[in-house]
Amino acid sequence: MNIENILVESVVAAIEALYGQSVATDKIQLQKTRKEFDGDFTLVVFPFLALSRKKPEDTAAEIGEYLTKNQQLVASYNVIKGFLNLAIDGGYWTELLQTIDATEKWGVTPVTEQSPLVMVEYSSPNTNKPLHLGHIRNNLLGYALSNIIEANGNRVVKTNIVNDRGIHICKSMLAWQKWGNGETPASSGKKGDHLIGDYYVAFDKHYKAEINEAIANGATKEEAEASSPLMAEAREMLVKWEQGDAEVRNLWSTMNGWVYEGFDETYRTLGVGFDKIYYESDTYLVGKETVLEGLEKGIFYRREDGSVWADLTKDGLDEKLLLRSDGTSVYMTQDIGTAQLRFRDYPIDKMVYVVGNEQNYHFQVLSLLLDKLGFSWGKGLVHFSYGMVELPEGKMKSREGTVVDADDLMQEMFDTARETSAELGGKLNDLSPEEAEQTIRTIGLGALKYFMLKVDARKNMLFNPRESIDFNGNTGPFIQYTYARTRSIERKADEAGVVLENVAAPSAISDKERSLIRLLYDFPAVVRQAGTDYSPSGIANYAYELAKEYNQFYHDFSILREENAKLKAFRVLLTRNVGKVIKTAMNLLGINVPERM
Repeated sequence: MNIENILVESVVAAIEALYGQSVATDKIQLQKTRKEFDGDFTLVVFPFLALSRKKPEDTAAEIGEYLTKNQQLVASYNVIKGFLNLAIDGGYWTELLQTIDATEKWGVTPVTEQSPLVMVEYSSPNTNKPLHLGHIRNNLLGYALSNIIEANGNRVVKTNIVNDRGIHICKSMLAWQKWGNGETPASSGKKGDHLIGDYYVAFDKHYKAEINEAIANGATKEEAEASSPLMAEAREMLVKWEQGDAEVRNLWSTMNGWVYEGFDETYRTLGVGFDKIYYESDTYLVGKETVLEGLEKGIFYRREDGSVWADLTKDGLDEKLLLRSDGTSVYMTQDIGTAQLRFRDYPIDKMVYVVGNEQNYHFQVLSLLLDKLGFSWGKGLVHFSYGMVELPEGKMKSREGTVVDADDLMQEMFDTARETSAELGGKLNDLSPEEAEQTIRTIGLGALKYFMLKVDARKNMLFNPRESIDFNGNTGPFIQYTYARTRSIERKADEAGVVLENVAAPSAISDKERSLIRLLYDFPAVVRQAGTDYSPSGIANYAYELAKEYNQFYHDFSILREENAKLKAFRVLLTRNVGKVIKTAMNLLGINVPERM
């Protein structure tokens, strides 16, 4: 039941009946009535003044009068200048609640084999260090975005490109060779990604010491960096890797294996996953071949040192390096190859890259290069660009002192959830120890995810663990607690024998009940808008608004103590559907909701 469509058609009929004029439906401006005014929908009357040749107030009154007499949906109206506020009949809202209740996945568009296929890339880690705070925002945005796109009737492939080759990987490998003494995750007791990250830091420490020593002996910084023996060894290792040197490849395979085990553990804890993982080591050669083909066709050019470049100055950009003078690849080369492989593997209708806003220029260039190379899907790629995330200074210490480790942050969230629950007088005392621990982890992760996702993704944000886990306000735990409250009411109603089949409409419903049903009715439109705008924050803020509205209703009205049996059943039915929609909304964000809290 689309109320807006019914109203639009009725307004078209009103204009024709009152003024003898036809009007196109796209000229009719209908919007939600602002909270400070009475009504459900507001019609903007100004576009019809040329037809009515009357004042805005008179035109609005005439249309309002016509609608109340000829459309059962409209119970009453009021006029504010050139705006006609329409109130929908209460019986219609209760009928609508029955429809919502009968629709298992209200707000979600079913996916078929013919649905468009959208691929979403997120995470994109390097195998020289563990996942960090920035990766958490990336993964949460990518996973939520995938769910929202799917909820809009698309087939979705969630994908990851692992940057498993390059000079940064060789730095960790070389450091382990020199100073590792055969250390492994098993012998050290460390996760593999953390262990390799330590050697990346070790390389940097020795490299800086080497540079400082050269400068102390009279070299400039540029000379010291150019003549660094350690960096020269790392570059030599990269060349050997690209040449397929067996020893280097074996070391690379072993160390990457340690990292992948660590990554998988972090992904499992965070609750995200992928349908297909690509590796730069598999894609860079495809990109390299394509670049060389582009060179032959005159799309790119080679400089005197042997490096290959794209001249994009005529497109308003600059020149872009594609192959180094030693023939090794850069990120852009890899992305060209990855894009090709993906479109070979899947009949993708749209490609969405979830990458931070520091890479805006990179994706401008990638789109242009793919288009120049003759790939029709080049210009259609979407860069879902997001801002940086930081923690309050001193809130947490990182492994290297600069980057906040993802595993440490999640553990901090679990600890904070445990402390907060204890401070609130033991919210979880009625649960078994196992259930309580699982609920604590659900609350901790829910707090982290919701706080990250409620902010407009394009903005930089400050993440405060303690603030995120508050059980009041615009937080994940507040919404989770509201869901648990709806489930508790459902269980008690069931025990009391309240029957929710064929619930009869009460003689009248309150403004608060009407407002809640209206919010439930809005959910499909919210999901559609979030899909159009690529905006998980739209879903997050809707979930908060619904939870807040329900809690006000819960405090102001009796539900299980209501003496009128018909009204009691209606309110329990309303509660059930509020819980259902909250759960759907939070699940779209990748957030679980506990049955008890």
